[in-house]
Amino acid sequence: MTDATLSPGKAVAAVKRPTGASIGPRWSNALFVAPYMVFYVVLLVYPLFKGIWMSMLESDMFDDTSKFAGLANYYRLFNDKIFIGTVWNTVLFVLMTVPVFVAIGLLLALALNRSDRTSATLRAIFFGTSVLSVTIVTIIWKMMYMPGNGAIASLMRLLGLEPIAFITTASLALPAVAITTIWWIIGLPMMLFLAALQQIPGELYEAAALDNASRWRSFWSITLPSIRRTMLVVVIYEIVAQFQLFGQAQLLTQGGPNNASRPIVLFIYEQGFRSWNLGYAAAASEILFLIMAVAALAQFFASRKRVEE
Repeated sequence: MTDATLSPGKAVAAVKRPTGASIGPRWSNALFVAPYMVFYVVLLVYPLFKGIWMSMLESDMFDDTSKFAGLANYYRLFNDKIFIGTVWNTVLFVLMTVPVFVAIGLLLALALNRSDRTSATLRAIFFGTSVLSVTIVTIIWKMMYMPGNGAIASLMRLLGLEPIAFITTASLALPAVAITTIWWIIGLPMMLFLAALQQIPGELYEAAALDNASRWRSFWSITLPSIRRTMLVVVIYEIVAQFQLFGQAQLLTQGGPNNASRPIVLFIYEQGFRSWNLGYAAAASEILFLIMAVAALAQFFASRKRVEE
C-alpha cells in the first residue's frame, strides 16, 4: 500500500514537461510560413497602410514637407467631375468585359474540350494572345481601328459602308478598348474552364445518356454545377483585373476623347506622376481598392449563397 502511494513531492516530480520533440513541429510550421508572412507584410500590408496615411496628406513628390489634410483629398475627389467620370467609365468597362469573359470563355472551353489536333491548335491560338504584351496588343488594334486604311475601315468600304473612327468617337472609344481587352485576355478564362471541365468524371455523362438526357439537360445538371467554383474564381479574378484597366486605355485612346475612356488607374497615374499630387493620387487609389473589394466580396457571397441553396 505504501509502495503504491506517492508523496506530493514525488507526484509533482512525475509530471513530464514538454520536450524539444513536442515543440519542434510547431516551430517548423512557423518557419515554413514565415517567409510568406514577411513578403505579405512588406509587399501588401505595409503599402496598404502607407497608402491610407499618404491619402490624408497634402504631399508633393518634389517637396519633402507634407501637411496633414485629414479627409480633404477624399472630399475633393467626390466633388471632382473628372474622377467621378473615371469611376463610371471603369464600372462600365467591367460590365462590358467580365460577362463576356465568362460566357465566351466557357463556350470556347466546351467547344475545344476534345483530344484531337484541331482543338489543340485552336486552344494554343486562343491562349497565345494572352501572353502578348499590352504594347503589342494596342499596336495591333490601332492598325485595326485606323479610320483611313485600317483593317476594319477597309472591310467596311468593301461592304459599301462608311468607315467609323472608333478611337476618336466618344461613344465608341470605351467599347473599342473593351473589344481589344477581350481579344487579348479571353484565352485565360478559357483555359481555366477547360481545366475544370476535364475534372468532371465521364461516368456522369454516361449515366445521363442512359437516362436519355439531352445535351442541354446534361450541361445544366452536370457541367454547370461541377464548374461553379471555377466560374466564381474567373468572375472574381476578372472583376479585380479589369478594375485595374490602364495600359490599353493609355496606349490606345490616352483616355479620350474628352475623358470618355479614362479609367481610374490612368487618373491615379496622371495625378501622381504628372501633377505630382501624391496625396490626391493615394486617396483615389484607396477608393479604387475599396470598390474592388466590395465588388469581389459581393460576388463571392452571392455565389456562395447560390451554391448552398
